[in-house]
Amino acid sequence: MNVRRILPVAVVGVLALVAVEPAAAQSSINDELITDLNTTLLYAAIPIAIIVEAILIYAVVKFKNNDDPKPTRENRRLEITWTITTAVVLLFVGLASYQVLAVEEVGTPIDSEDRIEPAVSEDLEGAVGPYEDETNAVEVEVEAYTYAWESHYDEGAVTARNEIRIPANRPVYLHIYSSFWLHMLHVPELGLKQSAFVGEYNTIKTEAYETGSYQFYCTQYCGAGHSQMNGEFIVMEPEAYDEWLSEQRAQE
Repeated sequence: MNVRRILPVAVVGVLALVAVEPAAAQSSINDELITDLNTTLLYAAIPIAIIVEAILIYAVVKFKNNDDPKPTRENRRLEITWTITTAVVLLFVGLASYQVLAVEEVGTPIDSEDRIEPAVSEDLEGAVGPYEDETNAVEVEVEAYTYAWESHYDEGAVTARNEIRIPANRPVYLHIYSSFWLHMLHVPELGLKQSAFVGEYNTIKTEAYETGSYQFYCTQYCGAGHSQMNGEFIVMEPEAYDEWLSEQRAQE
């Protein structure tokens, strides 16, 4: 087996895999950013894996009948090459990850002068409000307690238990906190995950693209009722959301 025959096959395999785009549409901007990062890192890992395996197979085939193997001698050129290659790969992974983690939909929104005051009902620190130009933004308080969730709208005027509703295609700020013990909100299909601290808000920013119902649950073990801390995360059409909110206000 000749390495010159292996490398063309490896290159063709890489090109074929890179040409394939993910078929499924992302359900939120958070999910989109995370999926794009994972895809980028996958495409970077594929050629590295193929080249390493090709070299390994070549070495096994070429030296399998060597009855008098010799220990590897020092090769500074080879050592410098793999050290630089590893540094380049790590730099690429770091830059690609930073470009995603620095986005507030994946990281945590940072308060600034061009944001408005968050619409919250509790006198707690940590909540971050929308930007001034986000006139159609929606804010929802999410309270975790033993062992359930409550979502609050209009600064506590409307409340729902084990259910969170948001409109699609509009910026949404979820102000999460806990009234007792540490919890964590996780909506896997929307790429949302954030800790619920006691006595402090922790804000998530999102924008959902696909309407529908998604499961959310607590991923921080919190006691005997931990498995019961789940609920329904509902993404609605903006008009349907506004109508639902008006109906809830009328019933309060």
